[in-house]
Amino acid sequence: MVAARSIQKHVFVPLSRSGVPLRSSCHDTISSIVNTRYLSTSQSKQQHLLTSTHGSTPPRKRIVMGVTGATGTLYAIRMLGLLKELNVETHLIFSKWALATMKYETERSFADIAALATKYYAMKDMAAPPSSGSFLHDGMIVLPCSMKTLAAIRSGFCDDLISRSADVCLKERRKLLLAVRETPLSAVHLDNMTFLERAGATIFPPVPAFYTRPRTIEELIDQSVGRMLDNFGIHVENFERWESFRLDKKSE
Repeated sequence: MVAARSIQKHVFVPLSRSGVPLRSSCHDTISSIVNTRYLSTSQSKQQHLLTSTHGSTPPRKRIVMGVTGATGTLYAIRMLGLLKELNVETHLIFSKWALATMKYETERSFADIAALATKYYAMKDMAAPPSSGSFLHDGMIVLPCSMKTLAAIRSGFCDDLISRSADVCLKERRKLLLAVRETPLSAVHLDNMTFLERAGATIFPPVPAFYTRPRTIEELIDQSVGRMLDNFGIHVENFERWESFRLDKKSE
């Protein structure tokens, strides 16, 4: 509607000596030329705005990932590796307890893991880009998500970069996936999960599927990581998807 009003304002209408608008084929031709030029200029400006913002090629997907002290570092390492292969931009945040847990679950160094990400931020760096709603991205994954981090996000008490980044996702209505890791779950844990799910988060415990008959830990991890990425429109085919019952899968 704005463009239409602007066009009307810029239409050239020739007048007779008495001031009466001339209605002729000449007038129609002149009006057509003026309108076409205005539309062309307006569209050109809009196209320039789009290309200056996003470039000539579609922007890369950008994912924020937080890793907490709950068990499950192997999931985070695998996801970082996959996203790097897919040329997805990743912004990694490691908690101090994630660093401690990592030493028990993998022989890989932290420097090796951080190198899988596009950028890495310290847990206490509250000025890092993911702490602001103006930093655009396609969503955040907390993998694994401890019950402490879950509670911090639920209460809005964001005194570290992971909880603050997650809080930003909720207020900006962006995708937030929490791969919670705890068992058994108390009423407090369940209440926190229910609250956050209603607030817009996806609660995704990394529960393995066995219908694929996994032979290795890697296959179990791939299935959970692949299903998590599905939630962000990132689809990988390195795990078997359900395709109804198959006779060749029946036990003898």
